[in-house]
Amino acid sequence: MKNRNCLAPLFMGIVLLLVPGILFSQNTSNDSYEPQLGQAGKDVIWYPTPKALVDTMIEMAKLTSADYLVDLGSGDGRIVIAAAKRGIRAEGVEFNPDMVEYSKKIAAREGVADKTNFVKADFYEYDFSKATVITMFLLPEINRKLRPRLLELKPGTRIITNSFSMQDWPYDEMRIIEDESITWNLAYLWIVPAKVEGDWKCNEGQLKLIQNYQTVSGTLKRGVRYFDISEGKLEGDIFSFTCNGVNYRCRVDKNNMNGTSRKGGVSEPWTASRLQ
Repeated sequence: MKNRNCLAPLFMGIVLLLVPGILFSQNTSNDSYEPQLGQAGKDVIWYPTPKALVDTMIEMAKLTSADYLVDLGSGDGRIVIAAAKRGIRAEGVEFNPDMVEYSKKIAAREGVADKTNFVKADFYEYDFSKATVITMFLLPEINRKLRPRLLELKPGTRIITNSFSMQDWPYDEMRIIEDESITWNLAYLWIVPAKVEGDWKCNEGQLKLIQNYQTVSGTLKRGVRYFDISEGKLEGDIFSFTCNGVNYRCRVDKNNMNGTSRKGGVSEPWTASRLQ
């Protein structure tokens, strides 16, 4: 891993993020409201994602016109607004009502009010299942609590975080901004994998798959012989693996897989169905 910037400011920021309390005003009609760096919120302290990292996170998401981005703990709305400026529908979920109104004001000023939605809600309870992209700047412990719900999202949903991991769920990509003036300079990407663990009947026999997030191992049984699976990987609903010199690549649709097997330059149709 390359230089992760100055560690002292990073750890200082983590300590500040851990300060408990809710100190924001409940007066959402205050047009003069301005968020303050380091202000306390529910479970976190507000530190905005630097513009350079916002741009990096959006680039990592590989947004298309079909996407719907949801930012959990959206603060001043900058990620939502940045996505909307790229023509993407986006929503911010924020517990502080003043920040929600502030975000709406900024979105209107930037001309993207029609592509944005800001809601006052607790993201632990909010239904974000419609999202195809989730962005977050939350602590690892919060990420861990949200992880079971994130893994239930549609396969292929992208999750991008500022600086903090999902603990034992390995990231699919990491990027670092090489700018010493930026404290929060890391972005991580995860792609929600399809669920393939279990027994499948396929062209050649029977597959037994063991899944650990996006990594898959297991065996292929042909008659009385067993062959180990290697290089098993899920990228959303695309599953690829190698077994006995044959390369497989398929799309997972709940209880069915459809794709090809390839050996020696020759490709053939390949299918599998889940055994109940």
